[in-house]
Amino acid sequence: MKSKLEYIWLDGYEPTQSLRSKTLVKSDFGGTLEECPEWSFDGSSTQQATGEDSDCLLKPVALYPDPDRANAWLVMTEVLNADATPHKSNGRATIDDDDGDFWFGFEQEYFLWDVKTNQPPGFPANGFPGPQGPYYCSVGALNAHGRDCVEDHLDLCLEAGINLEGINAEVAAGQWEFQVFAEGAKRAGDETWVTRYLLERTAERYGLAINWDPKPMGRDLDWNGSGMHANFSNGVMREVGDEGIFTKICEAFSKNVDRHISVYGAGNENRLTGLHETQAIDQFSYAVSDRGASIRIPVATVQSGWKGRLEDRRTASNADPYKVAAAIIRTTKEGLAG
Repeated sequence: MKSKLEYIWLDGYEPTQSLRSKTLVKSDFGGTLEECPEWSFDGSSTQQATGEDSDCLLKPVALYPDPDRANAWLVMTEVLNADATPHKSNGRATIDDDDGDFWFGFEQEYFLWDVKTNQPPGFPANGFPGPQGPYYCSVGALNAHGRDCVEDHLDLCLEAGINLEGINAEVAAGQWEFQVFAEGAKRAGDETWVTRYLLERTAERYGLAINWDPKPMGRDLDWNGSGMHANFSNGVMREVGDEGIFTKICEAFSKNVDRHISVYGAGNENRLTGLHETQAIDQFSYAVSDRGASIRIPVATVQSGWKGRLEDRRTASNADPYKVAAAIIRTTKEGLAG
């Protein structure tokens, strides 16, 4: 029997990378990552190489069944140079978490986007629906727009074995969210990117695109932007039970604002304005339960005797979860070592 292996990778476009994929047909595939060969592609067509030296390599790193196609698999890959070194666009290779000590939960917001009207579903042509408020976690055709696409996507992710922990309609019309959790930063990044891939592909059937821009309706209008809140912890945070540990970590973040903002998504200055439950991009704060802070300390962490997680609320919807995780791990380790 022949199987279809869909190799997925991130291109080299700046400031925001896009997903690419192509299909390899393989005979007698047994369904293991070890059976997935390295493959190559034309990097000159993806901003990852020049025409005179165009070969880039795809290194398989994660494998999922593809429930949307017969005899098919989804193969998440890293991009390597022709000499097998990590390509400069390869954020996964920068993650310092080989033992899976860091756990991540990403709250991915996005807008469904009607390619005919160039507006989210629920927006009238050349206009706006009623003010935001009734759309969050809504039900009913007046306020919930695009549910068929979102539900199909959820089913596909669960059938693929991705640890999707929930979905909900968000604050603006046509805006939705999914949540991915994984033990291990690389796995969290893999599953977030494959979930994004399945969303893009599912939306095609409905004549919809996915708008990952953090503020697609513009900076000055009273519509929420889209983030990818990053919930994170490591063994020390989960097990020791010491407020001082969390203070040291948050203080380390306060000293490395540029490190984080530089990988937290292009156009994030339009979202991080100090309004709509955000802290301004040029300021930093942390507090218990404060959704207007840069980093929120969940009340559950405090109630559990200072054991648990932190939530970095600055991360934009178009950020690369690999690069986000790499920056968070680096700063957390520096804070704990200080």
